[in-house]
Amino acid sequence: MSKPYDLIVIGSGPGGYVAAIRAAQLGMQVAVVEKESLGGVCLNWGCIPTKALLKSAQVFDSIKHAENYGVQVKAVTADFNAMVKRSRTIADTMRNGIHHLFKKNKITVIEGHGKILPNTTVSVTTPEGTTTLYPTSHIILATGTRARQLPNLPIDGTHVIGYRETLALTKQPTSIVIVGAGAIGCEFAYFYHTIGTRVTLVEYMPRLLPLEDEDVSKQLLKSFTQAGMAVYTAAEVTGVTPDGKGQEVTVAIRTQAEALQIKCDLVLSAVGIAPNVENLGLEENGILMESGKISVDDYYKTSCPGVYAIGDLVKGPALAHVASAEGIICVEKIAGLSPEPLDYGNIPSCTYTQPEVASVGYTEKAALAAGYKIKVGLFPFTASGKAHAAGATEGFVKVVFDAQYGEWLGAHMVGSQVTELISEVVVARKLETTAHEIQHSIHPHPTFAEAIVEATAAAYEEVIHL
Repeated sequence: MSKPYDLIVIGSGPGGYVAAIRAAQLGMQVAVVEKESLGGVCLNWGCIPTKALLKSAQVFDSIKHAENYGVQVKAVTADFNAMVKRSRTIADTMRNGIHHLFKKNKITVIEGHGKILPNTTVSVTTPEGTTTLYPTSHIILATGTRARQLPNLPIDGTHVIGYRETLALTKQPTSIVIVGAGAIGCEFAYFYHTIGTRVTLVEYMPRLLPLEDEDVSKQLLKSFTQAGMAVYTAAEVTGVTPDGKGQEVTVAIRTQAEALQIKCDLVLSAVGIAPNVENLGLEENGILMESGKISVDDYYKTSCPGVYAIGDLVKGPALAHVASAEGIICVEKIAGLSPEPLDYGNIPSCTYTQPEVASVGYTEKAALAAGYKIKVGLFPFTASGKAHAAGATEGFVKVVFDAQYGEWLGAHMVGSQVTELISEVVVARKLETTAHEIQHSIHPHPTFAEAIVEATAAAYEEVIHL
């Protein structure tokens, strides 16, 4: 049987659709199998619509505090349904953009559930139950993840909801308990609190954003609690009981003898994600797994010839930009090019709360654990003229350098616009820029980016404005 496709990608999230487009650019005949909507969770139920909601919250908050800027506004209200509608419209627009890109690059879309068969064949089953076989030369698995569920906190869509249900609510809850203070939990906590919902945030680990630098976690906790949010760390939700008017949530705090009883309208479970590896034909094709994820080499080849896996299915940070980079590297290798393997030590991470959080590289603690002798500099936005002018003085920029050679080991930021500032650090580290070069690179004044230079100078006890 002839093979009409050079490549079939199963899944169309930021890993799958980017891989498909790059493969088409390299001259391959490409098809993408998608059982729901192009763009995957990120575009439809994750990155894009959540950022739209967060922007609405930021605008609402700015207007509420307009008098701080010499602007008088008599009344302002948050229209929850309009905010949700806007976020869905933006997701629809972005999804239509992928349809356009696929058409432009002559990529075939096959609707249904994809599964790999021997000899690099893909079976696709439609919602109506019809199955069709598609032979190909290469297969990329890019099926992403879903919300992880705790055994004692199952998502039922009514009492306990996940991030997907949160983006489709038709009524703003008066009160909500959010379980999990990673990026998803913290972003929704900021959104709901800002528009007037009473928020309780519960985190099992001792601090918010447990993967971030400890100073960043402390600052975000301070910002959240000063804003009036109830936050419990080293805590666990042990039960959710509907009481007719809402939910009664039992929270066990490890530093307290008695559990808390909290009443709320809804519980949002934001305790992480789980890879979609079921019913893909992995076991039947002898594809090796490790710790629940697919084992791959530096170019995402699995143990089955002709089959590759990228994104949240493989080891590494479950981030959209990581999946996209992996997809490009994978197809360029398939095409016979010589792509550079991805440097997982230089991946930026962003959380879009207010204040924002962004980081890359070693934390101070991790650098010391790795055996480095370090220099650490911290510059608070309270010392920034631009931050004062903008009315956004929360947070800081923290940098970590190798004391011997000036290598930039890491940067950790919390504050306004830091999700944009972090790219400077990523590029600088890619170019092996030293602290000396950063310190003598002129940054425009006044800007938030000046904090990067000032923090670098602080590491060498040469800071001017602090």
